[in-house]
Amino acid sequence: MNPPIPNQPRINVILKPEYREQYSNSVQIRPSTWDFFLQFGLMDQKVPDEVEIHMFQGIYLSPQQAKAVLNLLETHVANYEKAFGSIQLNPLPDTGHVQ
Repeated sequence: MNPPIPNQPRINVILKPEYREQYSNSVQIRPSTWDFFLQFGLMDQKVPDEVEIHMFQGIYLSPQQAKAVLNLLETHVANYEKAFGSIQLNPLPDTGHVQ
């Protein structure tokens, strides 16, 4: 365990009763002047030409918190790839529509 940093508060993480963990394979991001809105959902494809996205959670982040999350994700993805290899993204089909 690392020794505490001087003048830094101790952080206690408390899970509220409504706290839930959920898997998401779809994240939509909507930026505005004041914040970033992230919508999490599950994609389901029952027929070849249609995908349904069932949204279950929306989270607003300040620009500062969004940048902090970006930095954390970059670090964790880099560490993951060092341990397990490059993450490959499947290209999306070109439908002519901007998502």
